[in-house]
Amino acid sequence: MLSLIKELSNIDTTKTWVLLYMPLFQTKSLTSMNELKRRTTLLFELVGTVFIVLIGSLLHFTFELSGNNPVIGAFSAVNESVWEHLKLSYWPALIYAIIEYRYLKKTTRSFFLAKAVGIYLLPLIIVSFFYFYRTFTEENLFLDISIFVVAVAIGQLASYKLLNRKETPEIYDKISVIAIILLAILFVLFTFYPPQIPIFQDPSSGNYGIPK
Repeated sequence: MLSLIKELSNIDTTKTWVLLYMPLFQTKSLTSMNELKRRTTLLFELVGTVFIVLIGSLLHFTFELSGNNPVIGAFSAVNESVWEHLKLSYWPALIYAIIEYRYLKKTTRSFFLAKAVGIYLLPLIIVSFFYFYRTFTEENLFLDISIFVVAVAIGQLASYKLLNRKETPEIYDKISVIAIILLAILFVLFTFYPPQIPIFQDPSSGNYGIPK
């Protein structure tokens, strides 16, 4: 009994407490880091929403302001068709994703998947909501702008959710990069060679693509 007491008295109490509570401190530290990561990501996506809406609004006028420059037209709305207005969300979202990558690439394993999903949601929501309300009423500028803002917000929210995923197969990111590039090619290509279907037709002039 005396020998046991003597051994206990020789134990370094400080080290014992550190060993006992270290896992608890590590867990709290990890939780704090994850919370900081989520807040940082959310801030980036909120700023991105404002960025996309503002730059997208400017792109509605840049083609005309450039004197109908075809190069500028590839990245701007060249007429009032539904398709051309989809550029107003795609290009700003792509630019912002490139900016974001510098800051978020080390904090997420699903960056390109998140950005691809967010970017693809934009045209899907805009087209769906636009044609839905047009079945009930005439085209309305306020509704058009509202749909644009809502689509951007939903796209950024979806991106935020995916950016916080713990792990994503690498193949998903590769497919996502290809999907984003493919959409860029289509926007440029259809600026100059638009299919002769309603979504590409300017309702005010009846023309397709760049005005001649």
